Amino acid sequence: MPPRSAEMDKDETLAWLRRISGDLATATIKRLEESLPWYADMPPARRSAVGLVAQAGITSFIQWYDDPGSTPWIASDIFAAAPRELLRSVSLQQTLQLIRATVEVTEERVAGKGEDLREGILLYSREVAFAAADVYARAAEARGLWDARLEALVVDSILTGEADEELPSRIAALGWHGHGEVAVLVGTTPAQFDVDQLRRTARKLGVDVLIGVQGSRLVLVIGRAEDPVRTDEGSGALPFVEIAKRLEPGFGAGHLVLGPVVPALVDASQSARAALAGFAVARAWRHAPRPVEADDLLPERALAGDPLAKQTLVERIYRPLQAHSTDLVTTLWSYLDNGRSLEATARELFVHPNTVRYRLKRVSEVIGWDATGPREALILQISLVLGSIGTDATRRRSAPRRPS
Repeated sequence: MPPRSAEMDKDETLAWLRRISGDLATATIKRLEESLPWYADMPPARRSAVGLVAQAGITSFIQWYDDPGSTPWIASDIFAAAPRELLRSVSLQQTLQLIRATVEVTEERVAGKGEDLREGILLYSREVAFAAADVYARAAEARGLWDARLEALVVDSILTGEADEELPSRIAALGWHGHGEVAVLVGTTPAQFDVDQLRRTARKLGVDVLIGVQGSRLVLVIGRAEDPVRTDEGSGALPFVEIAKRLEPGFGAGHLVLGPVVPALVDASQSARAALAGFAVARAWRHAPRPVEADDLLPERALAGDPLAKQTLVERIYRPLQAHSTDLVTTLWSYLDNGRSLEATARELFVHPNTVRYRLKRVSEVIGWDATGPREALILQISLVLGSIGTDATRRRSAPRRPS
């Protein structure tokens, strides 16, 4: 008898593979149920979709074994049989477990059919694994682009204060892990911006961040995570000022302004408004620290016309002093007008310099600012000016009009 040719052997093997393909698919599904708990817990529709992928893989292998040059498109077509939602419900790790189970069942069934067939199975399983990685990588890239656009939209809504009823759902879609207090940090975008490094640093600090890049301006919305880190001094959450200091290397050169802390993310626009106003005028304070709190820039913001800063200065300084004692207001006015001279103030008010010292101490106790320091003296003087302007305007509005 003439020897059998390799082509005849391959044709017979292909015919045999096609006959047992249905049995292979059934055996594979049974193996999945026995060895993979996550598969058994799936809803029936998704188990059916996974079964279609396994069946497509077996059919595709037979086609590949017939023509190995078809690898690029056959391997990709395996996953075309799966519905789109399967990519979201089955992880890459689970997909690789599926491939392994299918390969194991196939190897067991074809054992003894020759090394050529076994080697083909191993080569093909490698191609399928690479194809799976490519599918998931492209899905992750698309999801990352969508998340970046959604994050930019959320940050823009916070900055403009145009929050709508959809904002909470958008924030939830981003996987926001922050809770409780929130603050907004505004600075410059570095030339080589590493967003992943910034997020890693934030996670180590026990906070979550929303990041918005607006040209040369970099905005961070910072919220405390559910498990605050422990500080060196003991347990408890880090102050936002300290968090801003540790995030500072992720920003470019220039000023870095931290908005006031607000109770929740839905109130973040208040912190953002103050931070943006402070960032716009930070250059007016020659020795401003980095980072600087927006409330430390209240005088510059007020001079620039920021209504929130004007209101804050009046409510925090002028009105508490006026409500406590008119003598404190008068003494503070005189002290600041006389170049912070105790003797000149005492002469103008016809009191002893120790009385001036005592009243200035009371001013510090009532409002928390010390008039003897140059920076705080500027804050207090602008507060008095704004408070007196507001008082005069109120008097004019409330005064009765004379009949013409």
